[in-house]
Amino acid sequence: MHVITDASDCPASPEGCVVTIGAYDGVHSGHHHVLERTKAEALRRGAKTAVVTFDRHPASIVRPQSAPKLLTSLAHKLELLAEAGVDYTYVVHFDKQRSQEPATDFVREVLVECLSARCVVVGQDFHFGSNRGGNVALLRAEGLQYGFDAIGIELLGLDGDAQGDAPVSSTAIRAAVAAGRVTDAAAMLERYHELRGRVEGGDKRGRTIGFPTANVAVPAEMALPADGIYACWYLRPDGVRRPAAVNVGRRPTFYEQADQSLVEAFLLDFSEDLYGEPARVQFVEYLRPELKFDSVDALVTQMHGDVQRTRSVLGIGAKPNDGPLP
Repeated sequence: MHVITDASDCPASPEGCVVTIGAYDGVHSGHHHVLERTKAEALRRGAKTAVVTFDRHPASIVRPQSAPKLLTSLAHKLELLAEAGVDYTYVVHFDKQRSQEPATDFVREVLVECLSARCVVVGQDFHFGSNRGGNVALLRAEGLQYGFDAIGIELLGLDGDAQGDAPVSSTAIRAAVAAGRVTDAAAMLERYHELRGRVEGGDKRGRTIGFPTANVAVPAEMALPADGIYACWYLRPDGVRRPAAVNVGRRPTFYEQADQSLVEAFLLDFSEDLYGEPARVQFVEYLRPELKFDSVDALVTQMHGDVQRTRSVLGIGAKPNDGPLP
């Protein structure tokens, strides 16, 4: 996949492109529904495929006070689009000026002059441009002038049908993640919800009680699951995937009040140094809420149970030193 970041890098594609446009946060099953139609139209027309997306969520500029948390970073989003088999992705720099741009200017500059659009495929409720003035009807009208078709398709439902009552959307997935319903989020994403960040130093309290954790510094704009304990897969830079019991929360047993939730991963059957490494944490299943315990011993007993449950969820055999279930 070729990534375009400005008009100077537009593709020289005499066959033109079938284009889809959107934030594509999460690159979820609903997005794949649109991408598959885009690829089908490109194959039928002998054209290339192109996704137009943005270097940040447009809401972070248009309504920053209520901008949503992100399911994927830009780098992760581009990885997923490449895996989907897209030929080009045009990453539009989105700022205040771009937010005020008329939809017709966006069509001319990006779709026509840069990507030589032959067809544009979007969800039927798609809006873009200043004051959300652009929609499928405008794309069809502009297509008559510039020589491209515009297709608005039904959103994919949770049941896999194109006309489901509960459409798959980034908003629905964020709500599931925020509620700790990571299995529901995974069903819509068609993969586990994943957080990425570097392992940084902590207070080393976990080491003193026999549960050393990797403290993953997740960027503030990313969507954290609800506070609680999760069975997860932890991916190291070399691609090795290790089972982990992960705490998302504020550690109430040790701290009366914390400013923000942390992501702490206890890797099962592992003792190597992880400091400074980039980490990927994939959330498989919610185990329990984060609790405040009356003693460290009570916490340790519960953590042994969390490890056993993590092994069960991930299909890993129990070890004698896991301890009894609380």
